[in-house]
Amino acid sequence: MGLWNLFIHLANFVLPALALGATLAVFAPFFTRKRMVARTIIVQTAINSVAGLLVLVAGLVLFGNDGKMATYAALVLATGTAQWWGLRR
Repeated sequence: MGLWNLFIHLANFVLPALALGATLAVFAPFFTRKRMVARTIIVQTAINSVAGLLVLVAGLVLFGNDGKMATYAALVLATGTAQWWGLRR
């Protein structure tokens, strides 16, 4: 595997966590009146994405391969929990 293929594989592994974290951070203010603890969308995106990435790595270690639906369900749950935690006062 070349360097470019390694980059593509790692990017495809991380992309679901980044996309879901950014989507939650951008659209959460439209659905709630609470202010986020993290004042900027970039910080909230980073918090959500790190939580999601930890779940993806745990799913990879636990199941032995990535792309399991249980891992993606846990990804949604963990990222949503991180977003909820970020909206608390």
